[in-house]
Amino acid sequence: MENGDHILQSYDQELEEIRSKALEMGGLVEKQVSNALQAVLERDVELGEHVASSDADINELEVEIDEECASIIARRQPAAGDLRLLLSIIKITTDLERIGDEAEQIGLYASQLGNHVSNQGMSAQLRHLGELAHSLLKLALDAFARMDDEQAMDVAKKSRRVSREFDDLSRILITHMMDDTRNIKNALRVIWCARAFERIGNHSTNICEFVIYRVKGKDIRHTSLKKIRKKLYPETLKDKKSDDE
Repeated sequence: MENGDHILQSYDQELEEIRSKALEMGGLVEKQVSNALQAVLERDVELGEHVASSDADINELEVEIDEECASIIARRQPAAGDLRLLLSIIKITTDLERIGDEAEQIGLYASQLGNHVSNQGMSAQLRHLGELAHSLLKLALDAFARMDDEQAMDVAKKSRRVSREFDDLSRILITHMMDDTRNIKNALRVIWCARAFERIGNHSTNICEFVIYRVKGKDIRHTSLKKIRKKLYPETLKDKKSDDE
């Protein structure tokens, strides 16, 4: 019994350590996105260059976490919730690494833009989009830390606003380019920043999908919000509008 207790405790410790590493990676990625947003909004070339060249720690953590998850699966042969936790962590860290890549791209574009962006309406739209994407990432990471599937669902719903914000900003930028062709190069850079923020929102939604998978045991990828609620949260349907589809 003593050996069995020791094995169980060490197994629990391994799971907690791998979860802590994933949260550490999430913290690094969130900081990268925050710095990228600051760089592009404040036209901080130096900070943009820093963000564009500082994702090595994130990449190393992804590889380390994947290797440790594979090792635990091979040695412990986990089942049920433990297996779902490890599979979710593998998927979540993949999305985190891709968010880091998007932040890196934003940093690069911010360093190239410098002080060239002067349209205040455009800057305000980009700020709103970037802050929205950043907030969704923080909410997704919080849902993962607490394994809060209801908050994960809320993030998935809010993430649709990111696409609408991107579409609105794209229209402004197209008009800006048509007004003066000299604006095209920098307007395209702003569009690429906006697209990166939209993708950060999408990856944050993916993180939430795997939180729900871990908690509920159901893979809800490629499923509308209405169908997810009907399948997993039927008690909430009467309070939701049909535009969740």
